[in-house]
Amino acid sequence: MTIRPTNSPATNFSVALLEEFVRLGVRDIVLSPGSRSQAIALAAAEFEKHGLLRLRVRIDERVGAFLALGLAVETQSPVLVVTTSGTAVANLHPAVLEAHHSAVPLIIISADRPDSLRGIGSNQTTQQPGIFGTAVHQTWDVEAPTGAAGEMDAAAQLARDAVAAVNGPVHLNLSFDEPLSAPFVWHPTENEVAPEPAAHREPVFPDLFSDLDPVVENTTHQSPGAPTTLALSPSPATVVVAGTGAGPRAEQVARELGAPLIAEVSSGAHFGPNLVVAYRELLNTANFGDRVARVIVFGHPTLSREIPALIQRRGVETVVVRHPSADDYNPGRCVRLFVDEVSVSGEAADRAWLGRWVTTSRQLLETESIAPDIDADAGTHAKSELAIVRTPVDRRMLAEAVWRATWPHDRLVLGASRLIREVDRVVPGKKISVHANRGLAGIDGTISTGLGIALASQAEKGNEGVTRVLLGDLAIFHDVGALMFGAGEPRPRIQVIVGNDGGGTIFDVLEVASQAGESFDRVLLTQQNASIEALAAAYGWRYVFAATRGELDQALSAHPEPTIIEVPLARQ
Repeated sequence: MTIRPTNSPATNFSVALLEEFVRLGVRDIVLSPGSRSQAIALAAAEFEKHGLLRLRVRIDERVGAFLALGLAVETQSPVLVVTTSGTAVANLHPAVLEAHHSAVPLIIISADRPDSLRGIGSNQTTQQPGIFGTAVHQTWDVEAPTGAAGEMDAAAQLARDAVAAVNGPVHLNLSFDEPLSAPFVWHPTENEVAPEPAAHREPVFPDLFSDLDPVVENTTHQSPGAPTTLALSPSPATVVVAGTGAGPRAEQVARELGAPLIAEVSSGAHFGPNLVVAYRELLNTANFGDRVARVIVFGHPTLSREIPALIQRRGVETVVVRHPSADDYNPGRCVRLFVDEVSVSGEAADRAWLGRWVTTSRQLLETESIAPDIDADAGTHAKSELAIVRTPVDRRMLAEAVWRATWPHDRLVLGASRLIREVDRVVPGKKISVHANRGLAGIDGTISTGLGIALASQAEKGNEGVTRVLLGDLAIFHDVGALMFGAGEPRPRIQVIVGNDGGGTIFDVLEVASQAGESFDRVLLTQQNASIEALAAAYGWRYVFAATRGELDQALSAHPEPTIIEVPLARQ
């Protein structure tokens, strides 16, 4: 299709920019309303009508940015985020930071005043170029288009440059002058074939999450930034650690080495025969943790103190396999060997080392069975079953129930709270899609991220899965704006499961709980009394209260409506 130029250079430039993004395979755009960005917003709406883009609109820029983060995580493709000028841009910063530290591809497009209106106190005008500092990989400050020859080509080149640089967030700051927009008309060209819908086009940008090609074998030490592959041989006293972003490669290497696999629940490697769930206990147990001599790390471990303590222990050799995050994982700056990949040669000779870890971990996780006695009389059997379904929910039961209800076609998003650590402590291996914003491990944007993951995963034909977001009460209050669906916005199949224990009880398990005195509850626990049920009603979500095991299992059944499930938990 071709577009007749309008009397608005802002519109012409915006259309050319989006056209090139579409040609490069960008599918998703999230925008928040604003006057200065209206040309891009109106163009995006037209592109959506023609099946060229999937457009999401959110009034809160922070919500929109985390929604885009979720879309990008699920699709593993760049997502456009569009805002107007001023504080709107600053509201993107938390999601930009998370994307930077997790290497999630976001293309931030902020509208701005032209040079003539900067630095003179103009309304909604601030220093937008550089506002994200080092959290973006590149920033372009683009002068306002005037209609001069070559501007459309410049817009297309800008899109190509942005996609080429997006191994994390990048920032396009676009100045626009009056007239800020104008209507435009699509004109089909001769012999034109209708564009393929956005959901089914193949991108032409490179695989942003592919492994680097190995170029050096048997490397003992390389300076940071040099692509390397290290050849490993199986040896006793080795463990493989997988943090967020590790992916299934960590599980494969653990099997090839015959080594215990310590895989955090959000690592993408929490499965397989080598998985050791009770790793915290074993790392602190004689003849287990104290026998470890070599640690192979994938991803970014964040869910325990035991892992960094192990790496910092004298006599432990650590190999960190880099992934595209902002910083190399290096507790205590004790890691001396960073590589881009590892290869394994040779057969694992000592299976006893692995067997002891796996067997003991399983024994530690066993608890007394609450299953009814099958030999009991009918009356006793019925009472026993009734007692089970009436059992009040605790954190472990909640973690296990959500894990049990989630299948490979579903998605699970874990917020930063005590609950992700509880899930990490107790759930068995299962190859399902689990996500958590662990780049900076903030509680902000958890529901928004989950909604982005839900929308992206359910956009594909035949996907009947549900996205479950498990988080604490403070996290839902922090991201309340995510619950709002604007008119015409799709509502995915999603369950937001809130473990309500009356505030930030994660601080109860830290040293500060015994040191803060009477100020603890006010400044750390920060208990809130807002009604989650009333919030659900206000934003049009289905609400379920689940206090017992029976109620929880029933509540976790898939439902087409967006649902909030509130689960009361004891503080301790």
